[in-house]
Amino acid sequence: MYQEIDLEIDLDKIDIHAEPPIEEPARQYYFMAKCRKWVKGFEQRNGHLPKSCVLNFGCQMNARDSEKLRGILREIGYIETAEDEADFVIYNTCTVRENANTRVYGRLGQLKPRKKKNPHMMIGLCGCMMQEPEVVEKLKKSYRFVDIIFGTHNIYKFAELLSTRLESERMVVDIWKDTDKIVENLPNQRKYGFKSGINIMFGCNNFCSYCIVPYVRGRERSRAPQEIIGEIKRLVADGVSEVMLLGQNVNSYGKTLNTPMTFAKLLQEIEKVDGLQRIRFMTSHPKDLSDELIEVMGNSKKICKHLHLPVQSGSTDILTKMNRRYTKEQYLSLVEKIRKAVPDISLTTDIIVGFPGETEADFEETLDVVRKVQYDSAFTFIYSKRTGTPAAVMENQVPEEVIKNRFDRLLKEVQTIAAKACAVHEGTVKEVLVEDICDHDPKMVTGRLSNNLLVHFYGGKELIGTYVDVLLKECRGFYYIGEMAEAGKAS
Repeated sequence: MYQEIDLEIDLDKIDIHAEPPIEEPARQYYFMAKCRKWVKGFEQRNGHLPKSCVLNFGCQMNARDSEKLRGILREIGYIETAEDEADFVIYNTCTVRENANTRVYGRLGQLKPRKKKNPHMMIGLCGCMMQEPEVVEKLKKSYRFVDIIFGTHNIYKFAELLSTRLESERMVVDIWKDTDKIVENLPNQRKYGFKSGINIMFGCNNFCSYCIVPYVRGRERSRAPQEIIGEIKRLVADGVSEVMLLGQNVNSYGKTLNTPMTFAKLLQEIEKVDGLQRIRFMTSHPKDLSDELIEVMGNSKKICKHLHLPVQSGSTDILTKMNRRYTKEQYLSLVEKIRKAVPDISLTTDIIVGFPGETEADFEETLDVVRKVQYDSAFTFIYSKRTGTPAAVMENQVPEEVIKNRFDRLLKEVQTIAAKACAVHEGTVKEVLVEDICDHDPKMVTGRLSNNLLVHFYGGKELIGTYVDVLLKECRGFYYIGEMAEAGKAS
């Protein structure tokens, strides 16, 4: 794990007997210092430092939030470990689909007997699921053994909430309905030394009729560009060469700033950072993908040749019911523009099957889009009714057996097309960022192309974090088997 601390602060020099500061992030460092004192006491009583485990159940935004939690815990003095050995287990939850909630309740049930045997053990819950009032009420009533509950808007307050719990020994619940606050310069502990996610904005204003995210993540708010650039420069100085810019809809970045700035302009500024080699971003909403952004992507030397552009449905009627605010024809026209500006772009997407009112003709429109766009891959989902969204109360809910049949047909079509689309690079030499040892063969390493495809080839751990030219010998659906190229530049 790789630690980022943006401020040079010695927690041991903070006077924890004084009143806590009002301003952030100084207030949180004060509470980190208080928690560190408790950790030292724990070590004296038990002969070892307390152990923690943060488990992420959600999207890449959640994953970045989890890195912040890990960074704060590490600064306090916790040692990271596996869930079954942890004194403090934190679930960073997702609520996009109903079964995500069920999964968390199941995991809590497994933790209950462990906590009975270990009275000093703590359990924390945060993330999108906690923003649902009925969830919090259920936890307070039926899961009293949970120690800390907080949501998506006050992740930065984690140290303060933990300090409150350690002092009071009662359940601490702190849920905000919304916020316009963005707190910078707190610790982070990222997974990789050579790449990192970067939050550029939070929340969403789109209110797609099937989606709970705007209700649990709040309204859009963008980080100041100088804060983003400053963070990237610090990351690059710490060995990062690839960044992933994160937001629920990065294409609408900058609209809430005092001095508005487009996402395309932000990308141009980020590209100027010396030492940064790759820029990725997600997620892009088609209605906000501008000609300016397409032009910047086409001219860029650092923006990766991959665009995730969720279509959700190929039927204009269904798209209207989804409140997506584009038509099938507009989406296909957008794809044509992108392919013209960036001919070797890899396009991926999200598709929902079985949205209320979806007819067979609507579904055939979706298949038509898949065939015309020729996606490199697609995340296909069966529609999940989410209480609190407009779609949940729509008439003409599609029967389960019909949805299953359509889902299977779509998946077959996507896999067939994707296998052909990915195979076009066979026999070429491409630049690969090596990310890890291969899961299936420890003699191989796994890397990623600019277009996001995975490549496995023989090599050692010394290659991790480096860029290597690799001959793509054999395409196996969604990944390649390759070998290091002896000479020649990546094509």
